[in-house]
Amino acid sequence: MILSAPALAQAPAADAAAADAAAAEAEQGLGEIVVTATRSAQSIQKVPISMQALGAEKLQERQVKGLSDFAALLPSVSFEGIGPGRNTAFFRGIVPAGGAYASVGYYLDDMPITGTEVPDIHAYDLERVEALSGPQGTLYGAGSLAGTIRLITNKPKLDKFEFGYDVEANKYGKGDFGGQLESYINVPLAPTLAVRAMGYYRRDGGYIDNTPNNGTFNDGSSSTLTLGDNNPNTSYTLDNSDIAKDDYNTIREFGGRFQLLWQPTEGWDITPEITAQKQVARGYFGYDPRVGDLEVHDYDQTKNDDRWYQAALSIHGHIGDWDIVSATGYFKRRTRTLNDYTYYTVTYDGFGPGYESYLQFFDNCTGSGASQQCQMINPTQYYHADTHRNKFTQELRISTPKDWPFDVTVGGFYQRQKNELNTSYAIRGLDTITGYTATGGGDVAGGLIGVPAMYGIAYDEDGNPYFDTGDVINANGNPLGTMILGTQAVKGDAFYYVEQDQLYHDKAIFAEGHYNITPTLKLTGGIRYFWTDYKVRGFAGVAGSAAGVGCTTPLPDDERLTCVNTNPNAADGTGRYKEDGETHKVALDWQFQPDKMVYFNYSTGFRPGGFNRPLRIRSLGKIVNVAPFKSETLTNFEVGVKTTWNNIFRFNAAVYYEKWNNIQYGVVVSGAQGAGMTGNAGKAEVKGIEYDADLRLGKVTISTSGAFNDAKLKGDFCNFALNTETESIAQLSSCTLGEFVEGSSPPTPQVAAANGTRLPRQPRFKGTTSIRYDTDLGDYAAYIQGAALYQTGATQDLNVESNELLGNTKGFVSFDFSGGIKKDGWSVTLFLQNAFDKRGQLTRNTFCSIDFCANSSRTFTIKPQFFGIRFGQKF
Repeated sequence: MILSAPALAQAPAADAAAADAAAAEAEQGLGEIVVTATRSAQSIQKVPISMQALGAEKLQERQVKGLSDFAALLPSVSFEGIGPGRNTAFFRGIVPAGGAYASVGYYLDDMPITGTEVPDIHAYDLERVEALSGPQGTLYGAGSLAGTIRLITNKPKLDKFEFGYDVEANKYGKGDFGGQLESYINVPLAPTLAVRAMGYYRRDGGYIDNTPNNGTFNDGSSSTLTLGDNNPNTSYTLDNSDIAKDDYNTIREFGGRFQLLWQPTEGWDITPEITAQKQVARGYFGYDPRVGDLEVHDYDQTKNDDRWYQAALSIHGHIGDWDIVSATGYFKRRTRTLNDYTYYTVTYDGFGPGYESYLQFFDNCTGSGASQQCQMINPTQYYHADTHRNKFTQELRISTPKDWPFDVTVGGFYQRQKNELNTSYAIRGLDTITGYTATGGGDVAGGLIGVPAMYGIAYDEDGNPYFDTGDVINANGNPLGTMILGTQAVKGDAFYYVEQDQLYHDKAIFAEGHYNITPTLKLTGGIRYFWTDYKVRGFAGVAGSAAGVGCTTPLPDDERLTCVNTNPNAADGTGRYKEDGETHKVALDWQFQPDKMVYFNYSTGFRPGGFNRPLRIRSLGKIVNVAPFKSETLTNFEVGVKTTWNNIFRFNAAVYYEKWNNIQYGVVVSGAQGAGMTGNAGKAEVKGIEYDADLRLGKVTISTSGAFNDAKLKGDFCNFALNTETESIAQLSSCTLGEFVEGSSPPTPQVAAANGTRLPRQPRFKGTTSIRYDTDLGDYAAYIQGAALYQTGATQDLNVESNELLGNTKGFVSFDFSGGIKKDGWSVTLFLQNAFDKRGQLTRNTFCSIDFCANSSRTFTIKPQFFGIRFGQKF
């Protein structure tokens, strides 16, 4: 693998010389891999941290198109999610399940794209992908608790014209056809000015079938809902035949990037660029084994329309002998999401009598007054959201002169991010219904369904509903009517609505320096002081939540934030959290031979805490306070070696021990109607080893990498519960295994996870190996390659009960094959991924809380068999 890094805007002549030298070296053995992980260009063999780099050739050979593809090639990386643009990556088993910040930094060049569910950046015209394992807080800040992934683009060149394109046709084995067209161009406009641009269009055929349910659920039971009562006259049968479709999980995306390089004077580079992408992914990218192989039962549309752009300005120059880098960025993203939410309705239907008001809604009426008769509508829920994210980032770095006996880089960082959330858990037509059945109305003696009620309904001592003639709710209603006039919509057609403005500020100053104690022994130290604050204001809840703070529903459609319940304890209703602190690192590396190094690295990372909004407890009929959650910290101790032998064998390895404190974990508290909060689950530790190796024997290259992670909880994870005396929700101060929280309904175990419980989502072992043979066929250069991906199974949730509901994933091995020829700038490649069509399980997820929706969980796997042909030319 040959990589020539930009060195944060090096001079083009130096770039060209380095590339020629690397190419010559590659003819004889392994090429040098140059990275910028430490904010300066150097060989990966000289960087005293565990990291991997995937070069452009490797990305193309392994058909990498986005996050899930390159994550498969990085042994320490796992991820969870439900499809493109809705995935979150993790390192080394550090898998938070709550909180406001991501645990992994995600960068496009120097600009962070932080947060969970990051965009699926198209991998084309990239120089490399860098994966930095362990805390990277000193240089990369709060979003890099467990590691950092960097996508490094090719930069404009001043000395030559370049143009290239690639055309691909592909197909999933039993699924649909797809393809993509990609192109780039580099044009020198003047001796000191050049532009580079790339663009692409991609269509992926689907491979998941949304099959007709034929009157049954995925477990074979009848799909007829009883609608929250024991009345045989109230029912609704779910039927998805209208939207059933084979290969329904397609992807369509297009985008591009434009960059300009200007050298106004010697030693100064100014590089503005903009990258933009639109991706529309339809359907789930996991399947339900209870339905069939690569099959699901969806009852409503699922779609993610993800569009974003990032504008960046990099300035690199020198004042005297001091090196200066300024990186400015603006990131804007909008996602509009639809998701089937039917199984949430199915769960409520299974609760039995007393839930009519959640399930029985009426419209299409005839008659009027007491004789009015209305028809029941489809009660199933669906999810729709419109989310806006805007982020401004500024970083300034200054490095000491090269002739000093030590080198230090100092810098400052500022980031402002605003998120606007508009999320509806909705029922189609709920905003225009005439009325809904009162609680108990389905089973009250003599009750008329869909007829306006005159009286309220109460329950006797035996729990039987009856008409309370002393409670007249509608004088014009029918004495036997059970329908309450009006709608339970909060806003639009939402039964439950979330409308929030979130504002984040992050500021930091940092320094990292190196000192050569001897010519072969180097000490590295770094520290970062940070200040972060977070504000959130808005509304979340059902119509009763709005009434609890004095708001009339439905809320107006044409205005936002007309009802606020985020923090009733604050005069302006705003929830606030702020924090400051520091993170640091110390590393010692010994270059005991020119091509062999051993190092020790101690580093720390952090992830800020945050505000929890109060939650409405159904049994109390009021909202209760929830304490803020604390910041997470991660401490990493790592010993590693980086060696090259005769330029034909390269072996790198690291052994590490990580201590994770105050794990942030999302909890759905008993009685909170499915609403969640974030708490701190306690402590954990990770012991592991990572390795990568390359061996080149003439025309044969063997590459392998892998990671073993033993990640487990240290101490019992005590559950969170309602304290009825203080009317607040907090973690239990002590807990006993096998005991339940007093008064909880449904019963909540005191211990959510016991000491030694395995951390979720991360396989104990994950690796990949490839064997490549290069040869000449007359005037053609040719290669063939075989590769294997393998990993063990993994748990899926830290909470033991939730994990039992989901079940563990199983280990797997899959094989990929490719081959190609090239001559005079053109190339043809054939590829076959997952050749034997294995269902390699990566993760299992639900769209709503596990307790509610485990019976509709989906299993997300590696791609099924996938094959195609690619033709490309470079000029």
